[in-house]
Amino acid sequence: MEQNKALLVVSFGTSYPETRAKTIEKLEATLQAAFPERKLYRAWTSRMIIAKVGREQNLQVDTVAQALARMQAEGVDDVLVQPTHILPGVENDLMLAELQAQAGNFAQLSVGQPLLAEAADMFKTIDVVAKELDGEPDKALVLMGHGTSHQINPVYAALDYMFKDVGHTNIFVGTVEAYPALDNVLSLLAKTPYRRVRLAPFMIVAGDHATNDMAGDEPDSWKSRLQEAGYQVDCVLRGLGELDGIADIFVQHAEAAQPLR
Repeated sequence: MEQNKALLVVSFGTSYPETRAKTIEKLEATLQAAFPERKLYRAWTSRMIIAKVGREQNLQVDTVAQALARMQAEGVDDVLVQPTHILPGVENDLMLAELQAQAGNFAQLSVGQPLLAEAADMFKTIDVVAKELDGEPDKALVLMGHGTSHQINPVYAALDYMFKDVGHTNIFVGTVEAYPALDNVLSLLAKTPYRRVRLAPFMIVAGDHATNDMAGDEPDSWKSRLQEAGYQVDCVLRGLGELDGIADIFVQHAEAAQPLR
């Protein structure tokens, strides 16, 4: 390992230790194995989650700016940054802004793309998700994405279309906070013969949204609303970060990282 070379893995973060170990830490370990000559650093983009795990779990996690300052102080001059974000959306834009602000402090600062950077990534992800999560042809698989106010949000609707275009007509994509919403998914499901539904998060970690908004027992959870609509429902609490094929895509993006301009 060369002390002046670093690998910075940037994630949104999670306050759920079990899913953190299975997803964020797994991705960090996989990326570290792909770049053994680089020292691993971690940063999260959610300041709220950073504060929460610091307060409740005594876990200290850097922001992107703090991680860059730490690397500079430790003599690093060559940084490879790989985000574990799904989309080039709000969190990724914030990360890029923080990187740009300190890029001049390093001889080399290269950045890899998030998971769904282009159509080819989407088809790769569709293949991984279908193989890992879609087990029964007579059961619908409903994926819960986060959704965003960013202009990239239509990717979720495109994913739904693309799943079906390649033959996975039983797979549906919705989001918690944007379009397509659960109401849109329910409308599409009503036009199919499926009466059994598997719910799974289309998120890197199976954290608060997956545990509560998707699989919770409250009346407004996705599970409860689907059951109220007459479907038999089971939930899979596996974040995308647990899937080896997803980790492989992130490694490919890190290998293709481009210098920040």
